[in-house]
Amino acid sequence: MYQSTTYTLHSRVFLGLFLFISLIGSAQPPKYYPAGEIKLALKKMNILGSALYMAAHPDDENTAMLAWLAKDRLVRTSYLAITRGDGGQNLIGSEQSELIGLIRTQELLQARRVDGAEQYFTRGNDFGFSKSTEEALQIWDKEKVLADVVWVIRNLKPDVIITRFPPTAQAGHGHHSASAVLAEEAFVAAADPKRYPEQLKYVQPWQVKRLVWNAFTPNFTNDPPPGGNYVMAPLGNYNNLLGKSYTEIAGESRSMHKSQGFGSARSRGQRNDYLQHKLGEQAQSDIFDGVDLSWKRVKGSETVAALLQKAYQTFDAENPAASVPSLLEAYRAMEKLPQQEYYVQQKKKELTEIIVACTGLSYEGNTVSYAGTPGQSIRFYANVVKRSDVPVLWKSVQLLNTPKDSTIGKELKNNEALNLPISLTIPKEIQYTQPYWLANPPAKGMYTVNDQLLIGKPEATPQLTAAFHFQIQGVDFTLNRPISYKWVDPVQGELYRPFEVRPAVMINLDEKSMVFPATEAKTLGVLLKAGAGAIKGELRLEVPKGWKVSPEKLSFDLAKAEAEQKVSFVITPPANASEGTLKAVAKLADGQEISLGLRTIDYDHIPVQTLFPVAQAKVIRLDVRTAGKNIAYLMGAGDDVPAALRQMGYSVTMLTANELKADVTEWQRFDAIVLGVRAFNTEERLKYYQPKLMQYVENGGVVLVQYIVNRGVVTDEIGPYPFELSRDRVTVEEATVTFLKPQHPLLNTPNKITAKDFEGWIQERGLYFAQKWDSRYEVLLSCADPGEKPQDGGLLVANYGKGRFIYTGYAFFRQLPGGVPGAYRLFANLLAPVNGSVK
Repeated sequence: MYQSTTYTLHSRVFLGLFLFISLIGSAQPPKYYPAGEIKLALKKMNILGSALYMAAHPDDENTAMLAWLAKDRLVRTSYLAITRGDGGQNLIGSEQSELIGLIRTQELLQARRVDGAEQYFTRGNDFGFSKSTEEALQIWDKEKVLADVVWVIRNLKPDVIITRFPPTAQAGHGHHSASAVLAEEAFVAAADPKRYPEQLKYVQPWQVKRLVWNAFTPNFTNDPPPGGNYVMAPLGNYNNLLGKSYTEIAGESRSMHKSQGFGSARSRGQRNDYLQHKLGEQAQSDIFDGVDLSWKRVKGSETVAALLQKAYQTFDAENPAASVPSLLEAYRAMEKLPQQEYYVQQKKKELTEIIVACTGLSYEGNTVSYAGTPGQSIRFYANVVKRSDVPVLWKSVQLLNTPKDSTIGKELKNNEALNLPISLTIPKEIQYTQPYWLANPPAKGMYTVNDQLLIGKPEATPQLTAAFHFQIQGVDFTLNRPISYKWVDPVQGELYRPFEVRPAVMINLDEKSMVFPATEAKTLGVLLKAGAGAIKGELRLEVPKGWKVSPEKLSFDLAKAEAEQKVSFVITPPANASEGTLKAVAKLADGQEISLGLRTIDYDHIPVQTLFPVAQAKVIRLDVRTAGKNIAYLMGAGDDVPAALRQMGYSVTMLTANELKADVTEWQRFDAIVLGVRAFNTEERLKYYQPKLMQYVENGGVVLVQYIVNRGVVTDEIGPYPFELSRDRVTVEEATVTFLKPQHPLLNTPNKITAKDFEGWIQERGLYFAQKWDSRYEVLLSCADPGEKPQDGGLLVANYGKGRFIYTGYAFFRQLPGGVPGAYRLFANLLAPVNGSVK
């Protein structure tokens, strides 16, 4: 019998929390280790090293490099993305800004579960494409982002930092080059105790051995780039224990970036990448030259190293449980080492996972519903099964952050599943489930996170976590698992969803922006949804000065959790142009006031994500006139423009497959047909129906095509006459717009467009402007980023037959949902029939 010891994954020091973040993230199916992975993990136990990969966005990382580092070199491998990709495009839905950033955060976490690396972030906000390092660092608040990078380095203690990009314009994006600049400055700052001394309450300065650049290899070959000091990384190597090469793993990992359309092949065959020396001690032949990757880094660890090596050599793939006694002996020896030592903490975590895997122990906590409210009682089930003959005592299960601690005292039998029901009261003071970086309003380039211990984390530790207390052959372990909801979908099978703590009532407004082109009142629908049962109260709308709402308040009565009640208010705008924010407030019977909505993001490849945004909408009394009434809309990659058009008073028909097949004469009932963003990239049928669109134009219709990415276009024939797309864009949303043909009808009818209409734009002017075009196109506008040549290809107009074709790279897909008044006025002009009445 071994002497009883205690180990908790929720370590007493913050460093432990930072290290163990991967164990207690959002709800995921339990991870099971095939024998090959256990063998690889045992081999890794005697490798003490760390590598940090750095770039700017999700999908910037070299997943083959991460897989090679994590699964071949067996060092602790992490990817630090400066941003969460909030400014990127979305090919799977209409989410933008912070919502696409949330999706891409989860895609990165899924990718890391494949390639074996860990994921970290700074507070930097992806504010959109940047053309210079200086702009990126200024908008990001360089000192704060640099502090975040230093914080991550001091926590992870990497021996090597690898940047994806160089710190020069060669990087192709201001964010890319800025990430390299930050890496190089942090390389020095992390070792300097005078830099960011407030962090030293939790961590110590750390000197990285070297910093290298994962150099680009255009027209890839296995030969090193010319010039420079390089070491080679054989990323195409094959791992027999996994049955895959690292490039195959990389393809699976990168394919998690589905919102960006980055599905990748599982490449086979050798691939050599080259790492160019930048800072620190130069490597001669290997990236870890001069780095001791053995237990010699920890004083007095000789016994531990020997025991772990023996466990690796004697591991029996057909009987992993046979290794448990020797692994426990190694664990007890590790307990005698300094517990504050970085690698002791890290390797204890890894060893615990291996012991659990060899024991065949599975444990999880599931609720009977996926949501609850503060103070509510819920049913919780602790599920445990052990698939081996290793003696295991299930001592108890505790719900962290609650007083709930249930004593079990049960010896587990081989393959006997236990399912223990427990009643749980959610603490009244608990916070709602919310991505921590979205809890406070962000600045333009930075998320607001004031808790130092949250910075760097991909997501916060779940508030409701089950702590399972086991004794394995006399050694005590505490293993944490976030409680989750598990169910069986008839198509997808067993699924998991993070448990959510919700408000007692949630308020969803039918519109994010309400546009009033005249003084006529509009009705706003409001959906109330109960988080708990027996919720009564009154709902009111707070509106800006000069606006009116009727009735002043409405009563609601929601008998059960999940119950819904739809109500409506009439909103009357002022006579003159005005804009502001409308807010919905629910006052409950106990006096509590709640003004939060509910937003759920649900895609098959990531866990369900839930937010509770403020229940508000932008209201705009807009001086706009429209011509025409009926608009057809063909969705591309996804956007919210159709809802904005309806706000302007248009009748919008979404074009379906049947509509596309219809005779072109049936389309003549539409005053205009609008193609959503990237439609010519994502809608394969357009290669067949483009001629019909041009026939519609020739017959007198208007076709407006929003921006198209210049690669992966389904057909070269987009308009009636040829034009060539570029990657050119204007990223400064305040950039001056010049009117090249100020008298053109589209700039004057039905609305007189002036420079004022380009005020208040968000994120950018436009992207993927045309660079060459047939002389029969007219160009109406020009703009440019500071110091650059004018970009004239953002708005091309061509008369064709009786109608008109328009291509625009201007970012209406951001401006219209964002409630930018001038964008509405200009878009109304673009939709005007060639010969139409004005309203």
